[in-house]
Amino acid sequence: ACFRLLCSLLIPALFLSGILCVCLVVLLWGIRLWLQQRKKQLTSAGKDGKRPLLVAFFHPYCNAGGGGERVLWCAIRTLQKKYRNVTCVVYTGDRDATGEEIVEGAFRRFNIKLTHPVKFVFLEKRYLVEASLYPHFTLLGQSLGSVFLGWEALLKCVPDIYIDSMGYAFTLPLFKYLGGCRIGCYVHYPTISTDMLSVVRNQDTRFNNAAFITNNPLFSKFKLVYYYFFAFMYGLVGSCSDVIMVNSSWTLNHILSLWRAGACTSVVYPPCDVQTFLDIPLEEEKSTAEHCIVSVSQFRPEKDHPLQIRAFAKLLKQKRLGQQPSLKLILIGGCRNQQDEERVNNLKRLCEELAVSNNVMFRINVPFEELKRHLAEATIGLHTMWNEHFGIGVVECMAAGTVILAHNSGGPKLDIVVPYEGHITGFLAENEDSYAETMAYILSLSPDKRLEIRENARRSVHRFSDQHFEETFLLSVEPLFK
Repeated sequence: ACFRLLCSLLIPALFLSGILCVCLVVLLWGIRLWLQQRKKQLTSAGKDGKRPLLVAFFHPYCNAGGGGERVLWCAIRTLQKKYRNVTCVVYTGDRDATGEEIVEGAFRRFNIKLTHPVKFVFLEKRYLVEASLYPHFTLLGQSLGSVFLGWEALLKCVPDIYIDSMGYAFTLPLFKYLGGCRIGCYVHYPTISTDMLSVVRNQDTRFNNAAFITNNPLFSKFKLVYYYFFAFMYGLVGSCSDVIMVNSSWTLNHILSLWRAGACTSVVYPPCDVQTFLDIPLEEEKSTAEHCIVSVSQFRPEKDHPLQIRAFAKLLKQKRLGQQPSLKLILIGGCRNQQDEERVNNLKRLCEELAVSNNVMFRINVPFEELKRHLAEATIGLHTMWNEHFGIGVVECMAAGTVILAHNSGGPKLDIVVPYEGHITGFLAENEDSYAETMAYILSLSPDKRLEIRENARRSVHRFSDQHFEETFLLSVEPLFK
């Protein structure tokens, strides 16, 4: 009787599920056809009678002026140089600026001059991808928000080639299956990584894993299940890509393990403005009266400025025992908002607690020329972020001629601070003690030995130039244009 009842319920349920699946497929196919029709209506033929190929970049914060934006404008300039019948489109949420102002800003900040006009599609729902909108389940909230933002973008313009250049992987299936586009993406940082999973699994307290979760085994288990589910979904949407570009070996390893699309994945190092820094003359150290240690990074929690200050305090303690040149730590960085400003105030309080305030200087939102001057005068370039995905600041310090000391992880370890033609290019450390010891070692070297390391570092950074980016980028995106 139970079996008969089960059958009588199961068969209609399966039948109904089948009908719903067919209806869904028909609906999605209908939307795809409608979007294709809309695409034909909205794009007109050029002077030669041919319809231009629309290449759209999804970059909601294209006017932000960071390393990710430098990649965007270099990529657009590269495509404009190579392909004549291409119109580049940028989906952006920067509605407080006109298209002309955005292009002018790219030229002013990065010295990137575009050869042809760019079409901007202004999006109204960018607030849906703001982290502040999702105090809990931030990753999931932002990812779902990006789908709605992507749908708005698709309705306004259906491209032939879609490139996500900001890490919104959940938009990829939308453009592939509904928009019928060829799909590319440039991944600066995986939305979730195996490192994040291990932090939660080992119940480590970090800036993205609060103490109240690490102290509660139940919360930790729940967060781990949530992360595994999210990682599975992230892998699913990422594998929709036809071309995947990543910015470093560290990002490559994570994307290969999550997306499992090795055949279409390649490393394309971001274009760093190395030439500007290489223009700084590399001279022998004139004065040994004072050594400057310079850090260049935004005042964000993951950059770990407290580690720099504590390591510097230990170094000062060691140095006070002998009669050595005076030391100064200069922290240069950008403040985006009030939270960043509060972070700087906390760092200043830490300096007072450790009695190093007189030796530490904060320079916030400085002009580019001042940044160059500080780097030109510095002996050591300091960088402390754990698992930095690439590290443009590290490259800039090396190009400017400082002796770099970066964290022994991520991009600096795998790609940047590596031997060049068998010669040392810089140093790596992991904690307060090793940072303090390595800084002391660098300062104990003769000026000639330091000059040798600086010269090696300078020679090695040509791998991260605009020209190298253009070559590798074109090679990677070629399948999208066939």
